[in-house]
Amino acid sequence: MAYQILINIAIAFIWMLLRNEASLLEFGIGYIVGLLILFFLRRFLKFRFYFSRVIAIFKLLFLFIYKLILSNIDVIKIVLSPKLDIEPGIIAVPTKLKTDWEVTLLATLISLTPGTLSMNFSPDGKILYIHSIHVPDKEAAIEEIHSSFEKAIMEVTH
Repeated sequence: MAYQILINIAIAFIWMLLRNEASLLEFGIGYIVGLLILFFLRRFLKFRFYFSRVIAIFKLLFLFIYKLILSNIDVIKIVLSPKLDIEPGIIAVPTKLKTDWEVTLLATLISLTPGTLSMNFSPDGKILYIHSIHVPDKEAAIEEIHSSFEKAIMEVTH
């Protein structure tokens, strides 16, 4: 991935030299031209286009912001309700993530959303124990973590 970024920057500089104008606009146009060249070359050279990973990072960021807003609304509803109608619980979430970095990122994203807290890992790092302030259905909560955060992390890292 790093060499693709360097190639893209080199194409942008070559573009500026060929256009005989050193400006930020020409560099941006050259960068876009480099993206297109790398995008079309990926079919022939069999590499993963690096910009797809950048897009996946932004998707993960927006997913986290969306989940953060939803969980804040849920916690506000719980706090402002006159009667405390919650079902706190600890759920064990098996994960398909392979590296320690990926599992740590998942635990951090879960802990940063209000109402949930990553408590511990299994010794092999394949199960994450999470405390949640309101878990009416544990299986649905596990599936929601798999289909949102875990899926987005796998898009970024694989």
